[in-house]
Amino acid sequence: MSIFYFAYGSNMLPARLAARCPSAKLIGRADVPGYGVRFAKHGMDGSAKATLVVAEGAASGVLFALDPKDLAALDRAEGVGRGYDRLDDFRVRHDGQSLDTVTYIAPNPVQGLAAFDWYLALVLAGAQLHRFDKEAIAKFRAVPWQADPVPDRPGRVTALAALAAHGIADPVAFLQQDGDPV
Repeated sequence: MSIFYFAYGSNMLPARLAARCPSAKLIGRADVPGYGVRFAKHGMDGSAKATLVVAEGAASGVLFALDPKDLAALDRAEGVGRGYDRLDDFRVRHDGQSLDTVTYIAPNPVQGLAAFDWYLALVLAGAQLHRFDKEAIAKFRAVPWQADPVPDRPGRVTALAALAAHGIADPVAFLQQDGDPV
């Protein structure tokens, strides 16, 4: 039996999620009314990570089916108890249906952080791959970002591998492009 997982940040890129959860199967786009995606989670590396916050409109994301055995690995990757809380009954809309999903939300969002280039590139690549609307893409492109000062950071290394699997060799060049080449 599978569970549904709602990704709205770096895990929207299938190569990123597959490295964490080998059982992940893409279902498709989904959205959650009354929320927005903000880069307001203080990551353990000091950079901004995506989280959902109560907001006007609806947040778009990607729905995956997972084997429940992959949840422990996903909890570790998401830092449950150290920055994200796991919600096991988070309602999203997909193809006109309301579904209960697992997702992760930062309990204490903060403002004024910049994302690392590789992290924002993962999010933007996922949004483009799943054909988010131009407004959502523009919001991601407007997120403040900086180069990661630690080139051999394990999170950066695995992110670069996921981006390379998606055809993106240079996250900085990707973020500086105009348009939606993915």
